[in-house]
Amino acid sequence: MMYLLDTNILSELIKKRPNPNFIARLRTENSKTLCTSSICVFELRLGSALRDDFPTFWQRIADEILSGISILHFGEDEALIAGDILAQLQKTGQKIGLEDTYIAATALSNKCTLVTANIKHYSRVPGLKIENWIN
Repeated sequence: MMYLLDTNILSELIKKRPNPNFIARLRTENSKTLCTSSICVFELRLGSALRDDFPTFWQRIADEILSGISILHFGEDEALIAGDILAQLQKTGQKIGLEDTYIAATALSNKCTLVTANIKHYSRVPGLKIENWIN
């Protein structure tokens, strides 16, 4: 099974005190089963670029997180799936952010289970497998 790590999960790795349950769960996985989306890279970069210590902080993310996992790119297949997801959610009056839609589409397109702490938003996406390793 492949696991796509959401931005909030990746961010846990650079906290001063990461969640011990998450670290324990992460250690049970082979790094070859872990990936993230290029959209999560975008979110990490944005958050880093807003910090005063941007160059140092970004280098830490690149070295400690991104260098150890595969990055799945958002392409045409993911765009089609994202469009369908967003249309379906809007028809039923449910909304999630565009980035979350793109991340969900990437997970679905690549048959990954999405690991996230944002169960509330992602549970609205039909067919998406979700796990929360932080609780």
